[in-house]
Formats: sequence, structure tokens, C-alpha cells
Amino acid sequence: MTQGQPTGLDRRGFLRAVGITGGAGAMFATMGALGLAPTAQAAGRGGDFRAPSTADFHLTGRRAGKVVVLGAGLAGLTTAYELGKAGYDCTILEPRDRPGGRNYTVRGGDTHTDLDGRTQTAAFSQGQYLNAGPARLAQWMVTLDYCRELGVPIEVFTNSNADAYIYHESAGMRPGQPVRYRTAKADTFGYVSELLAKATDQGALDQELTAQDKERLLSFLEDFGEIGGRSDGWAYAGGANRGYATWPGAAGTPGALLGDLPTASEVFASGVGRHFAFEFEFDQAMLMFQPVGGMDRIPRAFARAIGDHRIRYACQATSLVQSAGGVAVGYTDPGGRPRRIEADYCVAAMPPHLLARLTHNLGPDVQTALTTIRPSSAGKIGLEYRSRWWETDHRIYGGITETDLDLSHIWYPSYGHHGRRGVIVGYYNTGSNADAYAALTPAEREARAVMQGVKIHGEKYRSELSNSFSIAWKRVRHLEGAWHSIPGGTDAAVYKPLNEPAGRVLYAGDWLSYMDAWQHGAILSARKAVTALHSRALKA
Repeated sequence: MTQGQPTGLDRRGFLRAVGITGGAGAMFATMGALGLAPTAQAAGRGGDFRAPSTADFHLTGRRAGKVVVLGAGLAGLTTAYELGKAGYDCTILEPRDRPGGRNYTVRGGDTHTDLDGRTQTAAFSQGQYLNAGPARLAQWMVTLDYCRELGVPIEVFTNSNADAYIYHESAGMRPGQPVRYRTAKADTFGYVSELLAKATDQGALDQELTAQDKERLLSFLEDFGEIGGRSDGWAYAGGANRGYATWPGAAGTPGALLGDLPTASEVFASGVGRHFAFEFEFDQAMLMFQPVGGMDRIPRAFARAIGDHRIRYACQATSLVQSAGGVAVGYTDPGGRPRRIEADYCVAAMPPHLLARLTHNLGPDVQTALTTIRPSSAGKIGLEYRSRWWETDHRIYGGITETDLDLSHIWYPSYGHHGRRGVIVGYYNTGSNADAYAALTPAEREARAVMQGVKIHGEKYRSELSNSFSIAWKRVRHLEGAWHSIPGGTDAAVYKPLNEPAGRVLYAGDWLSYMDAWQHGAILSARKAVTALHSRALKA
């Protein structure tokens, strides 16, 4: 130990002295400086979060207190998990019979009844599932840190696949004639490179580039777009990047390149280029991951770590009243009987539009903030097939087909390769398309999704179908939305009562982050609430 460094007992005495002379606020700041408590600066950075611990209370002589958490989605689970590390007595009230909220993995035997009273029972075979909500994790997301901490194994989720398709019916593509993603990309990049190279060589960029810059750019474009050089007029004439009609094989079989090269005008008119920025987006770029066996492995691991006895399932919050000394939450138990729970603090981690419906005394500013946030629509359908024909017939292993049909996206499973059966996400749509499918019965959703999918994949899309399960998130009880529209952004003045609450009720959810619709956002919002609550408890 270096000279001047206090022992554990000296540190405790020192902090108590700080508390006597400067108050709890000074003590908490000092604890943060000594690395004994999270600081406000650390709370704003996901990687710098320090979970509260029982040692914080040992140093102050205070108690952890009791917390009621509304909702067992990822924000609520993270809140209870992290506060539990410091000994807080946490109780989660969850209206569903499972943890996870929008993190919902559907397996065979699962039953779902929507707000319209339509009931589905999933018939997926053993080992098959649909991640009806979140389905992918970027490698920089804090969600993966919790997978590591909680022992949830992960595997690669194929978010981008060169052999998936693009099908734009509005641009003239016809059934049975989708274009491979790699082909569309090669043609788009090829013609863009040709045009840019010609403009550069003809002096159009002389005001922007030096002679050396121009040569470097031209060299890059030759490779990037697979175009000819100066002697060929920088022309794009297709190439191996587009793919092969006959694959290269053994000696004597060099392969045959794809023919029918479209013109630049035809490529641009097809609209395929609008999909290529997707793979560069910060939250969508490969590699991406998924938990082995389904996304709900994450909330279930949280629930085990928290303790199932701390989560009261089938308990619907009805009222929330705070006072100077604590909070009282009214709720109905699984039998529908009214109950009441009191605590020192409450973390409201339920959808804002549903929180606004509770009887509460949180004030008009809070109510205005909650009702300003609007739920958004999204829907998915899982189609289980008796064979993995997309692998054997189309050579597609995972990834996404993009289309301008009302399906929007078709996902191929990133698990179970070379297995006997598999589940395709037959549509993943949002907005008006999602609302249109939500209005249909489950059988009608399946029929429409299959009818559209046949245009891309052929008759096996219908003949090999075994069963389906669909979800319309705006019609899901206790959620009524897939994610949220947040006018003005989460830091707008109207949301200050939620971001900086003054009473004993704090708020958490992806809707209070810059990563709405991602579990990462829900977790970081919860960690911010945990830090704020713990700071108050130490100052109380």
C-alpha cells in the first residue's frame, strides 16, 4: 500500500466525516471519485456503468430499500437485476405470463390471443421457432455483454446474404424473375463506377481533386465496380461479381458468366440500389448475432438471476401514486382481485402509452410527455416448411430477401442449416403494410403472405408449407405497439419529466434512448434509472 492511501476502515471513516461536514451529496460525490459509486458522467456511457453494490450502503449506513418495477421487459428486468446486486428488495409486476415484453419467441404449443379475440396456437415442430419481436444483435451492443454475464450462448445471425433476392414488382420484375442481391449490387456499383470514372477522366472533378487524387480514384473504381480501364472507356460490362449461369468447376469447366446485362437506365429504374446502404448502417452491419435457441433466452436468463419469486406474473398495474415517503401501486392479481404494493421507489418500465392510462398523480407534465410518444406498427409471420428448399433449390443460407411487395422483407433462418425443417419469416413489415395484415385473420395473413412469396420462390413456397404463426404488435395485449414514434427526439423538452423525474417514480425503456426498438436502448435506459435511483437512496 502506498503512503497516504487509506485502509478500508479509514476510507469508511473518511466518508462519514465528509457526510457530517458536507452532507449526503458531498459523500456520494466523494464515493464516485473513489470509484465506490457510479458518477453522473459514468451513467451516460454504457461501457462505464458500475452496478450498485451492498458496499455502497455499508459505507453510508443506509439501507437499500424496496423498489417496485412495472413491467418485465428488458428495461424492467435489467433494473431489478442491477438493483438486486446492491440488496434492493425488488418486485416486478408483469401482466403477461412470461418475461421479455416484446422479446417474444414463439415455439410449438404457445398460444396467443390478440385484442380482437383471435387465438392462435403455434404448431412449430421441435427445435423450430419464430422470434416474433427482436431477432438480431449488433456486436457492439451492451445486450451481448449481458449474454456473456448471464451465460446465454450466441451464434451468428446472417443479416446480409449475397445469394438472397431482390424483387421489385413495381419496377417490372415478374413472378419467377427475382434478381440475386449480388447481381443487383454488382450492376449498381458497376454503372455508378463507370459514370464516376468517365466524369473524373473528362475533367468534371478537376476543381475537387489533384491529378494524383484522380488516378487513385480511377484505380479504386476499376476494382470496386469491376469496370474496364481507360482503354476500354471505363465501361461496365458485367463480370464475376454478378454471378454465374454455370458455376466454375473442374478443369475444362471455366463456368459461364450471367448474361442479359441490363442497361444503366434499367438498373437505376429498378430501384434495387436503395437496399445497399442497409449493410453499412451502424446497427445493421455484419457480424450480427442471435441467442442459440431463441431470443427469449435473454429475458429468461435475467428472470433466473433475479429470482422468479420476485416477478409477479399475470399482475396488471392499475394505479400509481407517489408521496414524499414512497409509492403505492394498485394492481390486479392473476385471479382479477385488486391488490396494492407499497415501496420506497418505483421504476415504470412499461410502454408509455399504456402507462398514461393508469390512474396516477404524476402530474400533467408527465402525462403530456407520455401521450406525446406514439406506438408504431410492425408485424411478422413465421412459415414452417417440411423441407429446407431455399437451401437445396436456391442455395440460400440465412439472410434477407428485399421486396416492394407488402411483405417488405423475407428472412431465411440462420440456424438449423441442413436440417429437415425450417421457419422462414414470410413477412416483416411496418406502418400501413403491418396495419393491413393486422386487420386480417391469421389464416388470411398466411394465404396472402404465401401468395406473394410464390412470386419470388416458386410453387414450393406453397406446397411445402406445414403451418404458420403471425403477430401484429399493435394488437398484442399489454403492449399495443412494436416500438415508438418520439416527436422531437428523446431529449426534447417535453420529455424532461421522464428523463429527469423529481419524485420517487423513475422511468425506463427503449423509448427513452436513442436506440428505440432495440434491447440495447432498453438496457441503457434502465441502467440510467438504476444509477439515478441509487444516488437518491444514498442521499436519502
